[in-house]
Amino acid sequence: MGNFPPYDDDTSKVIQSQPYSREAEEAVVGSVLINPDSYLDISEIIEPNDFYIIRNQWIWNAFARLHDRRISIDMVTVSNDLEEQGQFAEIGGMPYLLSLVNQTPSSLHGEDYAQIVEQTAIRRRMLASANEMAKLAYDQGKEIKTVLDEAEKSIFALSAKRVRHDLESINTVVSEYYDHVDELSKRDEEISGIQTGLTDLDRQLNGLQKSDLLIIAGRPGTGKTGFLLSVAKHAALKHKKNVAMFSLEMSNMQLVQRLIAQETAIDTHRLRTGKLLDNEWDLFTQATAVLSGAHIWLDDTPAITPMAMRTKCRRLHMEHRLDLILVDYLQLMGSDTRTENRVQEVSYISRSLKVLARELNVPVLAAAQLSRAVEQREGKRPVLSDLRDSGSLEQDADIVMFIHRKEEDEKASKPIVIADLIVAKHRNGPTHPGIELVFRQNLAKFENALSVRDAGTAKKR
Repeated sequence: MGNFPPYDDDTSKVIQSQPYSREAEEAVVGSVLINPDSYLDISEIIEPNDFYIIRNQWIWNAFARLHDRRISIDMVTVSNDLEEQGQFAEIGGMPYLLSLVNQTPSSLHGEDYAQIVEQTAIRRRMLASANEMAKLAYDQGKEIKTVLDEAEKSIFALSAKRVRHDLESINTVVSEYYDHVDELSKRDEEISGIQTGLTDLDRQLNGLQKSDLLIIAGRPGTGKTGFLLSVAKHAALKHKKNVAMFSLEMSNMQLVQRLIAQETAIDTHRLRTGKLLDNEWDLFTQATAVLSGAHIWLDDTPAITPMAMRTKCRRLHMEHRLDLILVDYLQLMGSDTRTENRVQEVSYISRSLKVLARELNVPVLAAAQLSRAVEQREGKRPVLSDLRDSGSLEQDADIVMFIHRKEEDEKASKPIVIADLIVAKHRNGPTHPGIELVFRQNLAKFENALSVRDAGTAKKR
């Protein structure tokens, strides 16, 4: 085992040694010398810097150079390449190369040896990162926000090295897609994605699809938060999905208040003041019990950054297997990087949310504000160019929807109003000029228009 040099600070603890496996390193190199064809498979697992012992790293670099020049890898070509680099004598010459071949247990297990080398390399990088984080922690000249950002970047860099996406033959993809469609055909449910509970919308989108970034936009007060909560409640309670909701505008307590209002039909004002009617207390108690069992996680961190959100979602995904991420709302998010203007900042945020959707393979549904340009337009019907601060929202999003209410409905204090849900962009399907929904203002809840009409007709009878 090699010694790990301590850093300069007297307050630091000395890390006594670095993790590595001499046997695994030598077996990896020996496997390639015995079976050169194994180089390609093993090189997808490790890289030269993963070797702790420098002479093994030099030999691996020789393999890479020979492969790039399309020269066969064997004892003669490797020794010749190392001689050209002035490293042949330094590694121990031909005796060391022969010892690698003789000591390798089996060339068939090269990938297994490589995984050991990779794991020990990651552990060394973790120690180096921890060492750097300790230095940062003791640096009083840096703001804690900067310290945390740099620490998170260091951890993300480690995890990013573990993510591998190989090229796939179209034959493989076509076969997987056939199996996917075949599985869908056997389902009883018509909708393949996560259902929102809004029937016409679910039919239009086929549910919220994995890896999609969806934007729900509207002017202030049109019910964006209520829409997200309606989706969260339906997905978690009706279909037992695991939902994470990031609220940058409202506290977790306020979100729960709205969820209970939607579940019980108790006016939000009475919930806010605690002035419940006698017959509402049982409903309230029952709703709290039901929601307590829902797989919904709430986060009300103000101005949360994409990096911080990704960290929390990754952790939650590892522990509980996330199905849906909701963000309320996008323009209130902070940025991990310095940008020249707000447009660039929002562009970075939207790209980050799309990457998050792809990485975790879950739909990300984010609310967004519209620009004031829509206020100047007659009828105030939103279009894609009205998305505030960034044209990249339109580009990055797979689906863009607008909540549109007639001007007279917005000004009126009616408990029930009709809203159009415009599907302005649908990357993998048709758009829609306006799906009719009912918005209950006192409950901040969206419902199917047809269901409400049917209920009204039944009452008249």
